[in-house]
Amino acid sequence: MARHLITSALPYINGIKHLGNMVGSMLPADVYSRYLRQRGHDVLYICATDEHGTPAELAAKEQGLPVDAFCAQAHDAQKAVYDGFALAFDYFGRSSSAENVEITQHFARRLQENGFIEERAIRQVYSPADGRFLPDRYVEGTCPHCGYDKARGDQCENCTRVLDPTDLIDPRSAISGSTELEVRETKHLFLLQSRLQHEVEEWVARHEQDWPQLASSIARKWLTEGLHDRAITRDLDWGVPVPADTWPELAAEGKVFYVWFDAPIEYIGATKEWADRDPENRDWKAWWYDADTAVRYTQFMAKDNVPFHTVMFPATELGVREPWKKVDYVKAFNWLTYYGGKFSTSQKRGVFTDQALEILPADYWRYFLIANAPESDDSSFTWEHFTATVNKDLADTLGNFVNRVLSFSKKRFGEEVPAGGEPGEAEARLGEEIARLLAEYEAQMEALQFRKAAAALRALWSAGNSYLEEKAPWLEIKTDKDGAALTLRTAMNLIHLYAVVSEPFIPSSAAAMRAAFALPDDTATWTTPDEARSLTTLTPGIPFTVPPVLFAKLTDDDLEAYKERFGGSGA
Repeated sequence: MARHLITSALPYINGIKHLGNMVGSMLPADVYSRYLRQRGHDVLYICATDEHGTPAELAAKEQGLPVDAFCAQAHDAQKAVYDGFALAFDYFGRSSSAENVEITQHFARRLQENGFIEERAIRQVYSPADGRFLPDRYVEGTCPHCGYDKARGDQCENCTRVLDPTDLIDPRSAISGSTELEVRETKHLFLLQSRLQHEVEEWVARHEQDWPQLASSIARKWLTEGLHDRAITRDLDWGVPVPADTWPELAAEGKVFYVWFDAPIEYIGATKEWADRDPENRDWKAWWYDADTAVRYTQFMAKDNVPFHTVMFPATELGVREPWKKVDYVKAFNWLTYYGGKFSTSQKRGVFTDQALEILPADYWRYFLIANAPESDDSSFTWEHFTATVNKDLADTLGNFVNRVLSFSKKRFGEEVPAGGEPGEAEARLGEEIARLLAEYEAQMEALQFRKAAAALRALWSAGNSYLEEKAPWLEIKTDKDGAALTLRTAMNLIHLYAVVSEPFIPSSAAAMRAAFALPDDTATWTTPDEARSLTTLTPGIPFTVPPVLFAKLTDDDLEAYKERFGGSGA
């Protein structure tokens, strides 16, 4: 079995994330990780809070907290939400960790030794009102490319163009709001990406044919426009310090590394955090250092993160001149919108993950988001679509099948799997259909095509309903009790199969379905299409219970309440 390293883009520390952030990175990474573990692969799923940069300082200032205290609280709050969504990270770290500081400074020293870092005097925005230089995100204004009036000095949130603070029209301080800004000279470290362009191009060319078009097109666009040398230090109080042994003057001035320099390195740092918790049994370097063919590395992210992961971080790794593991597959997502408008943490627009869990259990959200993942294009969240999907797919197709099969069997045959007759033509047809659909589901999961995988899973659930309608055991029992028992036993085997193969999507509900049957040492180990064809996991006499309703149907009153709270089509 292969060894799979999986990372999802680090969520910023400045507040609870929205559903768009969840579906664009962490949730699909979790679904894929769970699937690979079920198939017997060695999987390491790593993530962390991204705690440096201006968002952390600004959010801490807004709450009146020291930035380190704010980050510690915010990390725990985010982790609690991700636990609520049943995200099965192997480790969820912090980019402010000592491990990340150590590795980031090591990378910087190596880049310096290899001639890829240069100290330059630059002219930077200074705010007399604030008494400080303003890092890029501390400057806000109008984007010169699209006219968005809340663009930040590093990137426009609206059109995703990378900016410098001096590019903005009508710039203002994000701290004080002052428009009386000056441009003064200061020194910073620059990563000489221009010297690495050819190497990055060659590396991308070797990998992009395997990536989704979204990821490869963004990487190619950046390379076509040319890689520019980029400042990798900032004037901030919070961040990975520039090491004094290499740059004593800048260290004395309190310079720290740019968040987009240290954040991707935290994938490695968090792995070391994980290993440091159990050093006798965990080897972080086995996943990251000299592991090119031994490990398959898959990254998950939204499209605005793609340039940093396909161009900037690979340039950093190449420039270090050490055998650090580079990404094999970049799974990029478009945006999930809220009634056509963008979800936004900063604008507090849309449904946020903690609010979602207040309303309904995680499996409702997990299934809907993955079944409607914005893979080929942006997709829109509406309460109407969400309610219809929950009711049709989860409540009617899966939940109702489980409840009526087990309830009817308990009523007519007791609390054990009934015996009945031998499988016949209908069961043989069903077995072939189940094997075909399960093979399709596997193929789409292997290809990381989540919407298609969800469609195949839904078709598996529907096949059980079609079989039940064809056999109609509530009628069959009147003339052929053994035949009805066979039908119900077959349907119970489908329920157990659904519990196994649905686990990546709806883990809590899958566990409830498995727990309905008193199988010794029952696990979620994968069932292959050939194994599924026979539908004989559950044999006569195995005790079972009827679980509580798996999915409650959402009513018109629920729909109106959600729209009233969060806004509907007019939001």
